Parts: sequence; C-alpha cells; structure tokens
Amino acid sequence: MHVTGSIDRVWTVPNALSLVRLVLAIAVFAMIERQAHLAAFVGFVIAASTDWIDGWYARRFAQVSRLGRIFDPLVDKVLVCGAAILVTAPDGPIRPWMAVVIVVRELVVTALRAEMERSGRDFSAGPAGKLKMVLQCVAIALVLADRAGVGALLPEWFAMTEVAAWTAWAAVVATAWSGLEYVVAARALVRGGAGDTTHAP
Repeated sequence: MHVTGSIDRVWTVPNALSLVRLVLAIAVFAMIERQAHLAAFVGFVIAASTDWIDGWYARRFAQVSRLGRIFDPLVDKVLVCGAAILVTAPDGPIRPWMAVVIVVRELVVTALRAEMERSGRDFSAGPAGKLKMVLQCVAIALVLADRAGVGALLPEWFAMTEVAAWTAWAAVVATAWSGLEYVVAARALVRGGAGDTTHAP
C-alpha cells in the first residue's frame, strides 16, 4: 500500500495547535498592552512551545499538509513579529530597528514561500530558519520575564537585561542570515528558472 508523507485534511492536530497558537498570540498582545507582563510571558512561552509540538506531531504521525506548511509559519510570524514590535524600546534589549529587520525578513520570506507553494515546491524551514526562530523567541521571552520582575528570583550574577540584549543581537544576525539563505535558495524562482530549492532554510 502506498503511503504519502502529506495529507489533505484541514483540521489535523498540528493545524488545530497552530490555531490555538494564533489565539494565544492575540491574547499575549493584549496582555503586553495592558502591561500584564507575567501573564504575557507565560502565554508567550506556551504559544512558542506549541510550534515545536505541532511540528513534531505532524512528522511523527504523518500529518504534514499543504495548509500546515502555510498556516504554521504564518502564525509563527504573527506571534514573533507582533511580540517583537510590542516589546521594543529605544534603550531596551530589543530596539525598534531590530523589529524592523525581523518584520522585513518575514515579509520577504513569506512572499517567496507563497510562490514556492504555488508552484508545488516544498520550501519548509531549515536549520538557519529554525535557529532564528528559537533566538527570537528566547529574546522576547527574556524581555517579558525581565519586565515581569522574574530576574529578582534569579541569582544576582544573572543579568537578565544584558542576556536579553545579547540574545536579541544574535537573533538579528540569524534572522538576516536565514533571510539571505532563503533568497539564494529561491534565486531560480526570482530569475524565472526552476533550480533546486529543496534545501531552503
């Protein structure tokens, strides 16, 4: 019996988790606006965690779908870009220009991914794309934790603000690098060709 690695059902468990993550993202944004930083921190960590869970579940139980390949990264972008914008501060760990870099990268990659999917090619995230996602989430979580006063519960030597700042810088570098890799991988599409895009980040 022939078994494919992709399915066409819409409401799979991974897609349902992505929908839950989208709802959580909206709730996190509202919490940040209301300066409920502890609740926002907890909500953000839970939302970010579901990204790993739905990806693992989709691969483990062969529930990878075309909708999932589009919906999952879209929700990730909503969560990260929205949170990054809301926690920026001119003198904070995440500066406004850093959020601009993140948003621009995601817009470019989203456009390329949409065209790849339209042409029937798999443009799933690779190591560089996954690394930037981890660093972005860690930086945002650290900023929210710092604002929530979690640092007071940690050893004095752990300078949470500084760690968040260094993580934010690492996230920006990884974001720019992975975006460049995406563009290079999609060069055939940009040039109107049909080259190899099987290793896109």
